[in-house]
Amino acid sequence: MRWENLTPDSEHSRADAALFGADAVTTRTFDTPEFAGITFHEIRARSVLNRVPGASRMPFEWTVNPYRGCTHACVYCFARKSHSYLDLDTGIGFDSQIVVKVNAPDVLRRQLAARRWQGEHIAMGTNVDCYQRAEGRYRLMPGILAALRDHANPFSILTKGTLILRDLELLRQAAEVTDVGISVSVGFTDTGLWRTVEPGTPAPERRLEVVRTLAAHGIGCGALMAPVIPFLGDRPEQLRATVRAIAAAGATSVTPLVLHLRPGAREWFMSWLGRHHPYLVNRYERLYAEGAYAPKWYQRRITRQVHDLAREYGIGPTRAEMPHRLRPAGHPVTDSPDHGSPASGPSASGPSASGPSASGPSASGPSASRHSDSSTSGPTQLSLL
Repeated sequence: MRWENLTPDSEHSRADAALFGADAVTTRTFDTPEFAGITFHEIRARSVLNRVPGASRMPFEWTVNPYRGCTHACVYCFARKSHSYLDLDTGIGFDSQIVVKVNAPDVLRRQLAARRWQGEHIAMGTNVDCYQRAEGRYRLMPGILAALRDHANPFSILTKGTLILRDLELLRQAAEVTDVGISVSVGFTDTGLWRTVEPGTPAPERRLEVVRTLAAHGIGCGALMAPVIPFLGDRPEQLRATVRAIAAAGATSVTPLVLHLRPGAREWFMSWLGRHHPYLVNRYERLYAEGAYAPKWYQRRITRQVHDLAREYGIGPTRAEMPHRLRPAGHPVTDSPDHGSPASGPSASGPSASGPSASGPSASGPSASRHSDSSTSGPTQLSLL
């Protein structure tokens, strides 16, 4: 395993910046059913703030990823390629060899206090899920959220994990002093598809329960409808069922993103496809012949269908808004200052967000949905970035 040459997460890498030394690694396994077959590599990181390269399509500049590798084991995960930088397998290895930055909360607090830090927006959950199963044992997110709260630093979170509800009070506290955005990823509600493509994640209904719970506590939460999987999850009745369920859960918005297959993810996904749906292999090779993204016409078709359904079910605001803080009911809502980075996720101009803007949400990505116009009344609202 190549530790000395480990550089920051794939989309933020610098060839000359090791995150930690080889002597800082402790490898552990746990004799519990939920972690069977999983190896954890505990490291003491030198830095946890990762800067996104200027050439990136992401509309945010900074990320924090306390984990590398993910027990969600989503067969399509684009972050698989990052495991190759450790000489780790991007297939099973990505699902079962998890790097844990055990000192992430302390390092982040130190970096946020540095004079050169300007309080830019920080996106989390953009590489691997910060609320994957490992977080139940390592409990890194409470310290990370506390540091962000104490420095009034804006942030957003994208997750498939129900464990985020553990940190509900911290999220409320942070939202009193800075801009906070939350999105839950629900690409489909088909349980058969879920069991095969996202085997380590909570079921879609459990994720929608997170949205319901957040809404019940006055915290607005958007849904990232991702990925929409061609030929397996894109039938009109499937799209309708998913948007209907998202609306019923009380999501403030829904943002569709079509499956994209970057190197590392593409090989693993196509291997899975060949085993489970061999009749689709040729169709996928044609659809993705030009690269990682489905053709524009296909993306626009899906976007249009989902936006039409969003309008039908009354999801999403009618205009784009900047992020807002949590405010008491009835408090006038005004535009928040621009912190320099919109929410996390592919930008609206990126290939995965083609098509007209949403009936409500902008066609962006993780935590990118905007707050609802109805937030000026009723319970306090934590608006989406």
